[in-house]
Amino acid sequence: MPRSVLQDRDAYSAVFADFVSASPSSYHAAGAIAESLTKAGFADLDELAAWSALEAGGRGFVRRDGAIIAWRAGSDIDATSPVRVLGTHTDSPGFIVKPQPDFTTEGWAQVGVEVYGGPLLTSWLDRDLGFAGRVVTRDGAEHLVRTGPVARIPQLAIHLDRSQNSELTLDKQRHTQPIIGLADEELSLSALLIRALGGGRKGSGRGRAAARSAARASLTAEDLVGLDLRLYDTQEPQRIGANAELFASARLDNLSSTYAALAALLETEPEPGTIAMFAAFDHEEVGSNTRSGAAGPFLADVLERLRFGLDASAEDTARALAASWCLSADAGHSVHPNYAEKHDPRVHPIAGAGPMLKRNANQRYASDAQGAALWARLGETAGVPTQEFVSNNTVPCGSTIGPLTATRLGIRTVDVGVPLLSMHSARELAHVDDLYGLARVASAFFERA
Repeated sequence: MPRSVLQDRDAYSAVFADFVSASPSSYHAAGAIAESLTKAGFADLDELAAWSALEAGGRGFVRRDGAIIAWRAGSDIDATSPVRVLGTHTDSPGFIVKPQPDFTTEGWAQVGVEVYGGPLLTSWLDRDLGFAGRVVTRDGAEHLVRTGPVARIPQLAIHLDRSQNSELTLDKQRHTQPIIGLADEELSLSALLIRALGGGRKGSGRGRAAARSAARASLTAEDLVGLDLRLYDTQEPQRIGANAELFASARLDNLSSTYAALAALLETEPEPGTIAMFAAFDHEEVGSNTRSGAAGPFLADVLERLRFGLDASAEDTARALAASWCLSADAGHSVHPNYAEKHDPRVHPIAGAGPMLKRNANQRYASDAQGAALWARLGETAGVPTQEFVSNNTVPCGSTIGPLTATRLGIRTVDVGVPLLSMHSARELAHVDDLYGLARVASAFFERA
């Protein structure tokens, strides 16, 4: 990552596009983050190993499946030092590959998929799709894998159903199964994965890289005993609009926040006496109730291990958490020009007017008056305009990791995010100023919260 991305909007947009392209699944996103952190000198820690005591200036990270938590200690830290947690999530709505996925219908080879979260189903039709995620071989080794554009969920032609433009309804089982080609005894998802992993080719290079390549080259379909795979849209992110001010991409919910947090952690010195932390969880789109989700123990486990290294007592830990903040960053809604009645009649967040504070009376977002004041200060410090979001009373409000973190740890939490159009579509839309602005405010959060 160039060291100047927080000083240049266009550079930030370009590097963010590369990050999205490298992150077709939550496992790839965690891998891309780990690679950037390693290059920046962060220690890659193993949950099974003992951790060294946290010291001033210390930096490290730990991965758990598709989630990753990284930290950077400021100067003058002690057992009561508060933590500044910037929380995001790595997953997005879409489709997950089912067990025993291969089947044929009317001469077409297809792959069975299951709906994940709440995607806009119609947005996935007639797109060039690939498969991405992780496979685990019989020996327990884990491999990241992605294919190219090999799949498509074809829509029914208008000639065969004239009502589609007025009342299209998709059956989640019958109408969402992708095709991957014509039925063929040798065509299967496993064959595509083996090809993507390099099976059938001789290894090249030296040392461990050559060993890994050789191991992959010898894989067979029978070796692939565990699959965590999703469909992804293979179209690359693109700046569009009359002045190229808009950013069209898959997975802006929530890679927009995830990359902003990563950039801020890498480029910002933490406020003295504090610990800056970036927590990117998985499974937010399905409730977060997993070992790598925000409702699970991952963040609490990491905080406890870091506190142990500081010889913190229960009293020290309570004081530290009471002084801590969590900035829960997740994408939100820009007012839609064609459906303005779906938004609050007076609070209209606009794309390009800055990242927004998210409020909800029923605590679907954890922001309160203290959080609003913090958000205002951060925007002023970063020189970034900010705005607010609240739902129309007749439209159910979504939620995010903020209330979960506040409930589990008691950390004061504020929910924020970039306004989007077409949220949960296969391809969402944001303004480049908002994407860049969130990263700038995230930097101020680590420096001066």
